[in-house]
Amino acid sequence: MKSYPLSAEEILDQTFLEIRAKILEVAAAFDRIERADASQNVDTHPQWQQLQSAVRIVHDVSGNRAEQIQLHFSDPYDAKWDRPKPATAT
Repeated sequence: MKSYPLSAEEILDQTFLEIRAKILEVAAAFDRIERADASQNVDTHPQWQQLQSAVRIVHDVSGNRAEQIQLHFSDPYDAKWDRPKPATAT
């Protein structure tokens, strides 16, 4: 058994089928969304736009994709997250 890190080729060989299946699952979901109701256009829906942007991040070869995707789907940091919100007048 190897005690040193796997090469890129070995990782690819071990994970290819799993990655392929996940990409197919995403593509099928996109197809279902686009075919669901021809009278509705989801191009301007914020969640659809977020997914489209995420695909572009995955396709980009310039950086840490996992970190960028996590940040992409995260809310911005709020330094006051732990403070109670002021009561609103009713």
